[in-house]
Order: sequence, then structure tokens, then C-alpha cells
Amino acid sequence: QVQLVESGGGLVQPGGSLRLSCAASGFTFSSYAMRWYRQAPGKERELVAHITSAGGSTNYADSVKGRFTISRDNAKNMVYLQMNSLKPEDTAVYYCKAWGFSSWGQGTQVTVSS
Repeated sequence: QVQLVESGGGLVQPGGSLRLSCAASGFTFSSYAMRWYRQAPGKERELVAHITSAGGSTNYADSVKGRFTISRDNAKNMVYLQMNSLKPEDTAVYYCKAWGFSSWGQGTQVTVSS
């Protein structure tokens, strides 16, 4: 079955950077687009970034455009989210998801605070 394991979260000061990783298994990773979502306390889960199966096209939420970069390594079944210039409003649990599957990982907590 589909398994997604996110890692790389933590506590960072405003303006700092983090790189999230997601290890995927249980499906043909290179055939599926991948997405990063986030959910802040008391808010609905929102789409942050999307990358096509071969990595040739990406899309971002307006709130992270220019600061976050999604990438993937199909040889390693990994998807990444590089987050720069972090703001307190980026605080959330971050999840990766394979487009077309309903499974979610456990998420990784990102806290941006001084």
C-alpha cells in the first residue's frame, strides 16, 4: 500500500530555512505527480506546492511563491520542499501526498518563531 513518510521539520526563526523530505513507497513513484500540503492549528489543510511526475512543471500557492521550491528525485522515490524566508504564518504540519491516492503520511511539524 501507499506509504509516505515526511521528515525535516523543526523550530526555526523567522527568515530561516528548512528542507522537508518525503519518502514514498508502495506505488510507481515516477508515474505520479506529488503535492505538499500544510495544516495550521484551527485551519483547513491547504495545498502548498505541486510537481508533475517527471518534475518538469511546478505550481505554488500564492502565499509561498518565490520562497518555497518543490523538487523530486525519481531514482530515490523522494520529494522535497525547500522553504526559505520562513514566516510565523508558515507554522503548520506539512504533509506530502501522491496525486490520485487518498493516503496521507503522519506529517512533519514546522514552527516558525523567535
